[in-house]
Amino acid sequence: MPSQFGSVVLVGAGNMGGAMLTGWLRSGVPGASVTVIDPSPSDAIRIILADAGARHAPSLPEGLVADILFLAVKPQMMDAVLPPLRAAVGEKTVVVSVAAGKTLSYLAGHLGEAAMVRAMPNTPAMIGRGVTGAYANPKVGSSQRDVVQSLLKVSGPVEWVSSEADIDAVTAVSGSGPAYVFYLVECMAEAGRKAGLPADLAMRLARETVSGAGELLHQSPEEASKLRQNVTSPGGTTAAALSVLMAEDGMQPLFDRAIAAARRRAEELGS
Repeated sequence: MPSQFGSVVLVGAGNMGGAMLTGWLRSGVPGASVTVIDPSPSDAIRIILADAGARHAPSLPEGLVADILFLAVKPQMMDAVLPPLRAAVGEKTVVVSVAAGKTLSYLAGHLGEAAMVRAMPNTPAMIGRGVTGAYANPKVGSSQRDVVQSLLKVSGPVEWVSSEADIDAVTAVSGSGPAYVFYLVECMAEAGRKAGLPADLAMRLARETVSGAGELLHQSPEEASKLRQNVTSPGGTTAAALSVLMAEDGMQPLFDRAIAAARRRAEELGS
C-alpha cells in the first residue's frame, strides 16, 4: 500500500463497500484517513469503523474534500446521492465509481469535470477472491492510478481496460459472472436429482465440484481448455456429457446470448 492516501471517502457501506472497506483497513490504509458516508451502516460496519478509528457520517461533513471519493452505491440511487457530493470534489480528487452502467459523463454531470475511474468488481471480493475491471479517464495521473490500484486490489486482481465501453462487457462477464456460476451449481444439482440422487446430496456434490474446479483453475498454470482436456477420456463419461454441452446449440451460444443481454442492460442503465 502507498504510504500516503490523504482523505479516502467511501460512499455506501453495503456488501461491496463494506467488503472493500474491510480489505483497505486490513491492508494498511490508516483508519484516521477514512470517512464512510452511509445513513444506516450495519452494526458490523460500525464496529469496524470504531476499532479502526475511522469516521462515519450519514451525509457529507461540511468542508470535507476527498483525495479519493469512492462511490459504492447502487446505480438507481445515484441521482439522489451524487448532487451533495459535488462539494467533496476538489482539484486533486479522483472519483472511483463501482456502479454498473453509470458513465463518466454522467458522473461529471453531477460532480463536475475531475479525474475519474469506473471500476467493476464482483461479489467474491467479499472474501478477497474477486476480480475488478477498471477504466481511468485522461485526467487520472499516474500516482492517482497507483493509489486506486492499491485500493481495488485488496479484493483481488485488477484488469485495466483502454476503453470505457469495455466496462459494460466486463460487467457482463465478471461483474455478473458469479451468478452464472451459482446457477450452474443449481442446474447440476437438479440434473443429479433427476438422475436419482437425493436432492441434498446432489447439491453437495455440485457445490464441491464447482468450488474445487474453481480452486484448481486458480492454482494451475494450465489454460481452462487444457484442464478440461485433462479430465476428458476419449469415449468416456465426460466426453459424452461434453458432446451435449459443446454442441452447436450447447453452452457457447447460450453464453453468447447471456453476455450480450447483460451488456445491453449495462448500457441501458447508463442511458
